[in-house]
Amino acid sequence: MIHIDFTEEAIAQLREERFQHPHPRVQRKMEALLLKSQGLSHGEIGKIVGVCQDTLREYLSQYQSGGIEALKVINFYQPKSELAEHRETLEDEFRANPPATIKEAATRIKELTGIQRSEYRVGKFLKKIGLKRLKTAQIPAKADVDAQTEFMAEKLQPKIEEACVGKCELLFVDASHFVLSAFLGYLWCFVRIFVKSPSGRQRYNVLGAYNAISHDLFTVTNDTYINAKSIIALMTQLLEYYAGSSITLVMDNARYQRCKLVIDFAKEHGIELLFLPSYSPNLNLIERLWKFVKKKCLYNKYYSDFSSFKSGIDDCLSNVGKKHKAEIDSLMTLKFQMLKNAS
Repeated sequence: MIHIDFTEEAIAQLREERFQHPHPRVQRKMEALLLKSQGLSHGEIGKIVGVCQDTLREYLSQYQSGGIEALKVINFYQPKSELAEHRETLEDEFRANPPATIKEAATRIKELTGIQRSEYRVGKFLKKIGLKRLKTAQIPAKADVDAQTEFMAEKLQPKIEEACVGKCELLFVDASHFVLSAFLGYLWCFVRIFVKSPSGRQRYNVLGAYNAISHDLFTVTNDTYINAKSIIALMTQLLEYYAGSSITLVMDNARYQRCKLVIDFAKEHGIELLFLPSYSPNLNLIERLWKFVKKKCLYNKYYSDFSSFKSGIDDCLSNVGKKHKAEIDSLMTLKFQMLKNAS
């Protein structure tokens, strides 16, 4: 048995380090040496700490050669992947051309490095270097990035700043057309689930105005068409609700929104209209609300008739500031995706 003389100072330090040191392996070493200082046998120490006799002798040898500081050295074996040597090359390759599947990634890794690994190992490597499996998103190909940047800097951002200090009411306006049909989405399930799809093409139209600051929502709905008269009906609601306040509406370039009837009505009643650059849904805050409604009350749900379909949408919209408030507040932030990084 290895004999070691422990000073009172060393014992006190062992007591402290066995709890205070951040690494669990070092804590285990400290525990073993503390038990040794209390006269326990090697067999008893091994059972308490959970190490074999060879490992315990290694701990004792480290202490004899370098004291407590030697016990803090962490040099246990950590296998290193051959792929790590090619990390920079593979990061550049997958950043420029993201793989669609793990199998494709494994094939390209073999072509680039000559190293063949299982799909499981390749998947772990991709996660380690920061890749995630994310669904691609679409943007309008005709969107003018420069026009969006200019609109954001010169028109929209100044209005946001005014709205934040109460100088105006800033609302984002758009219409969504919900068709009575099956809205299919993903589910965690044991077997594939089939959702009934109603027949017919009945459409529920919702014209909305969403206040970027107060999160108030105003709607005009019908099952025919959204037109200029619908826009005027919506603006009339806003004039009544925000009587005496300055109102600014952010709208897209739909014909019924940019027609003479709407522009004249807005001018007559002092409503400022900000028309987004063409193909800029990413700058219209209310677009996120329509996606939220589909996710909340339409995806993977069956409505037997048009009436229940409309009721489901209306119920979701009516709870935007109530039951769904927490989700909506985190979703409808004034952070807009710019398209500079789109490939």
